Amino acid sequence: MFGRILLPTDGTDSMDAVVQTAADIADTRDAEVHILYVIDDRAFLTLHEEMKTDVLTELEGEGEAATDRAAARLRDAGIEVTTAIREGDPADEILAYADAVDADLITMGTRRGDYANNLMGSVSQKVVARATMPVLTTNLSAAE
Repeated sequence: MFGRILLPTDGTDSMDAVVQTAADIADTRDAEVHILYVIDDRAFLTLHEEMKTDVLTELEGEGEAATDRAAARLRDAGIEVTTAIREGDPADEILAYADAVDADLITMGTRRGDYANNLMGSVSQKVVARATMPVLTTNLSAAE
């Protein structure tokens, strides 16, 4: 049932719990894991045009480091891994990527108690509400 797992990451240390969850599921199901980092393009709305290239380059570097770190842990466990970096609204990009790779499961972190996210709607809440496949969330607040 879970042959392709999508693991969106933000690169924080607390994501280790989500990576471990994905590894456990992938190992028992002989599944492949797709690791996705999304550069939130809303960060560019207030930037001067001449700064956008430098900021994008820096964020792409952070994305590569985040996906490489998670991928290394999964590959060490013998799991087939694909990595990707996208730019856009995080929830929209996660859902679009999940559809593009025909993911059977999305496993991602969520942070409770963040007033701004609760007010505006967190990425994980949007993904859970709109996904056509199961979404497994791990509370990252406990890991932080």
